[in-house]
Amino acid sequence: MSIKAIVLYEDNHLLVINKPAGSLVQGDKTGDVTLADDCKAYIKQKYKKPGDVFLGVVHRLDRPVSGAVVFARTSKGLERMNKLFHDREVNKTYWAITKHKPPSTEGELVHFLKKNSEQNKVSAFNKAGKGAQKAVLNFKMIGRIGEFYLLEVKPETGRPHQIRVQLAKMGCPIFGDLKYGGEKSENKSAIYLHSREVNFVHPIKKDRVQITAAVPKDQIWGLFK
Repeated sequence: MSIKAIVLYEDNHLLVINKPAGSLVQGDKTGDVTLADDCKAYIKQKYKKPGDVFLGVVHRLDRPVSGAVVFARTSKGLERMNKLFHDREVNKTYWAITKHKPPSTEGELVHFLKKNSEQNKVSAFNKAGKGAQKAVLNFKMIGRIGEFYLLEVKPETGRPHQIRVQLAKMGCPIFGDLKYGGEKSENKSAIYLHSREVNFVHPIKKDRVQITAAVPKDQIWGLFK
């Protein structure tokens, strides 16, 4: 994978990548090479850095999800970006494709999510319960072509699998997301969920940063370009 070809933003403190679906952001039990590993190699080569390269994972996208993912190149950048995410001062916009018509053209979803770590699967409930975390997102239908609906999703919280399970609970599982009831697609390594935009005040420079990630070069995504 050529990291240079998928860099969306880069300065002394941050690196934002348009993650391909199927790539792993951070190490897991598979032991597969990660996007973070590839980014470290890219930085080491580009800047001719001796020794180990520092790269902090600010947030993660699920393996089958594509789009903008933020890394920090300095410890100061990592600490401050973590605080921005924690304080919900990073505006995130996702695009999702489903084959199910949403019950309304836009709305807010509020659920309580509980994760089963053994199955790596999350369940959504309408009422609070023991061990469940509140999850909130806003959605809007922004396109329809044939049997496919394009939703713009803005999560207010950052729970594991949040968008996937909340849309499924609404009756609109993401296309290709078999884990949460979506229909099978030809691309087995991807689901049709894309981190479209991140928007925040730079933690060091203090200027506004707005980054948009192009959708994958794919026949279904291509319908909505």
